[in-house]
Amino acid sequence: MSSSPNFPKRKKPEIAVIGAGTWATALALNLHRTGYTISAIISRDGSGSLMRARKLAKRVNARWMSLSKVQFAANITWICVPDDAIASVVQRLLTRTSWTGKFVVHSSGALGAEVLRPLRDAGACTASAHPLMTFVSASETALTDVPFALEGDARCLSVIAALVRDMEAKPFRIGSQFKPAYHAFGFFSSPAIVTLLAAAQQVGSLAGLSSATARKLMEPIVRQTIENCLGLDPPAAFSGPLKRGDAATVRKHLEVLKQRPELLNLYKALAQIAVQELPVTNMEKLKTILNTTT
Repeated sequence: MSSSPNFPKRKKPEIAVIGAGTWATALALNLHRTGYTISAIISRDGSGSLMRARKLAKRVNARWMSLSKVQFAANITWICVPDDAIASVVQRLLTRTSWTGKFVVHSSGALGAEVLRPLRDAGACTASAHPLMTFVSASETALTDVPFALEGDARCLSVIAALVRDMEAKPFRIGSQFKPAYHAFGFFSSPAIVTLLAAAQQVGSLAGLSSATARKLMEPIVRQTIENCLGLDPPAAFSGPLKRGDAATVRKHLEVLKQRPELLNLYKALAQIAVQELPVTNMEKLKTILNTTT
């Protein structure tokens, strides 16, 4: 059975970060700014990964090393690799140190702490901590007010929650059985929006607009729409031809989108959700149009 380490009063635990991608970089920089010691940036093997690890380690005054050679001394090991790689990383960690009394955390939004069970069986206290935020290579995202979904061993959660609060982020707990749905919620909250705006640019090309022009033209309406959605319930933020019941306009949209069947299918799928969930006028006529146009 795992046991919690007794950290000296007012001394923050040392943390090893596995990974050097966009999320690992944001995490390490935020922890470093908050006063945590990053003992090591650890990368999977590969020249590109090792180069990123070396650069990140320099920024946070940490050592860098490859996963194949590392020996762990940190109180907390935070795994920041793609979901499909977590299990293999766990297997490689098993023989690298004694895990009794240490903490191991991963950042998958879809997986629970169960994927860390081999380390838990070896004595570690395990958890998952997922930031509900988007991280891209061009940004150095601050974690202030970012929600973190926490799940796992109770002893581990109390320590990780305190760490998250130190970064001025907002931890909350979620059951492991809800994580796949929670992560799908995150998909609709960010990647799906990016995909939808990319689709909007493609529709703009049908109107003779370049991608750059389309992005410039859509900026005011996109910003206002997001502001409306965050400040109002969806029914109050909803506008456009579906709300007005303008069947003739919807027919014209569907006709022009026949040039791009994938965009036509997307339009119809979104419109059908709107008809079901949002205040739509002339509902039955719109349903007929959406169901018969091919």
